[in-house]
Amino acid sequence: MAARLALLGEIVGMALDTLRANKLRSALTILGVVIGVTSIVAMTALIRGFGEQIYGLIRELGSDSVFVSKMSIESFSSGKDFWDLMKRPDLTEADAKAIREGAPSAGAVAYHLGEGPGGQALRITYRTNSTRAVGIIGASANWMETNFLRLAEGRFLSEFEVHRKRSVVVLGASPAKVLFPSMDPLGKRVRIGQNEYTVVGVLAERPTPLGGDSNAFAVIPATTYEKVFETPRLRGYLLRFMVLGIVAREGATRDDLRKEVEQILRSRHRLRLDQENDFDILTSDSLIGIVDQLTRAVVLALVVISSIALMVGGIGVMAIMTISVTERTREIGVRKAMGAKRREVLWQFLIEAVVLTSLGGLLGVALGAGIGLTVNWLAGFPISLPLWSFALGIGFSSLVGIFFGMYPAFKAARLDPIEALRYE
Repeated sequence: MAARLALLGEIVGMALDTLRANKLRSALTILGVVIGVTSIVAMTALIRGFGEQIYGLIRELGSDSVFVSKMSIESFSSGKDFWDLMKRPDLTEADAKAIREGAPSAGAVAYHLGEGPGGQALRITYRTNSTRAVGIIGASANWMETNFLRLAEGRFLSEFEVHRKRSVVVLGASPAKVLFPSMDPLGKRVRIGQNEYTVVGVLAERPTPLGGDSNAFAVIPATTYEKVFETPRLRGYLLRFMVLGIVAREGATRDDLRKEVEQILRSRHRLRLDQENDFDILTSDSLIGIVDQLTRAVVLALVVISSIALMVGGIGVMAIMTISVTERTREIGVRKAMGAKRREVLWQFLIEAVVLTSLGGLLGVALGAGIGLTVNWLAGFPISLPLWSFALGIGFSSLVGIFFGMYPAFKAARLDPIEALRYE
C-alpha cells in the first residue's frame, strides 16, 4: 500500500513538473474548463441566493394563509393562455364576504387591488421631494393580518376610512425614506397623481429579492382606489385584479380552509363538477413548489450550457495531451526500457490530464465565488455559496480530465519501447 502511494505521489509530481514546464500551453488548455466551472459556481450562487430570499418572503406570508386570485403564476407555470385566463370572472368584495360568512375555518379575510396587469404606478410628492413611480395598492382595513406586514410608525387603515373612502395613505419603507429623510411623516399631506393623501402610517422594511425594491409601494383604502383610478381595459377586458387573502382561524387547518374556499367560490361562480376552477388558490407550499420548479429548470439549463464549455475544454485537453505523448515518445520509450509497466505509463498521463483539469476547476471555483461576492457587494443581489457547488465544479472538471485524457493515456501506454526509442 505504501509503495502504491509513493508511486502515485511520484506520478503526480511528474505531472506537475510537466505543467510547470509548459505554463502558457497549460493555461490555454484549461481555459474552457475554467469558464465552464466559473459559470456553474457563479450562477448557482446567484440562483440559490435569489431562491432562498424568495422562500423567506413566502414563509413570511404564513403557513396557514390562502390567497385567491383570478390568475397567478400557478396558471402561467402550467402553460395556460393569458387570453383564456382573462375570460375568467373577476373576484369581488362579495366573494370575500361570502368566504367570511360561509367558511367555518376562515379567520381574517382581506382583499386588495392594484397588483398584476392594470396596476397603478405613480410618483409620490411631498414639497420638493418626489419618488420614482411606485405601486399603489388599494386594500381593506385588515389587509396586514393576511400579509403579516409590520408597522414602523403610525397605524394602518381603519374600517371607517375604508367605508368612507378617505384620502389616507400608508407608505412603504422606500417612499417614506425618500419623502421624509429627516422628519416625522405622520400627518403630512402627500400628492399621489392628482390627489392629496394624509400619511397615517409607515410599513417596516422587508427583504428584497433580485436587487429590486419590494418596499416601493403605498397603500390606500380599496374604496378610495376604485373612486380615484379608472379601471383600464385591454382588448375589451377590464383589468380589475382583486386578490383575496384568508388566514385560518385558530384550531383550523389550511387544507380545510382551502377546501371550503374552493367550494364557496365554485358555488358562487356556478361551476359544474366537470369544470375546472376559474380562479387560482395559492398557499405558501404551492408558491415554494413553483419557485423550486423554476429554479430547477434554470439550473438544468445552466448545467447544459456550462457542459458545452467543459466539453470544449476537454477536447482541448485531449488535443494537447495527444501532442504531449508525441513529443515525449522517446521519454516513454526510456521509461519502458527501464522497467516501467504499461499501467504506470497510462496512470502518468491520465493523472496529468486530471491534474490539469482539476487545476482549472479550482480556478473556476475561485472566480465563480469571486463574481458572486462582487455582484452581492455592488448590487446587493443575494447569493448563496453552498459547498456542494464547489464540489460539483471540481468534480466535473476532474471527470472531464478522466474522460478526455483516456485516449492519449492509452496511446502512450501502448507504445512499443523499441519503436519509441528510435523516434526522432
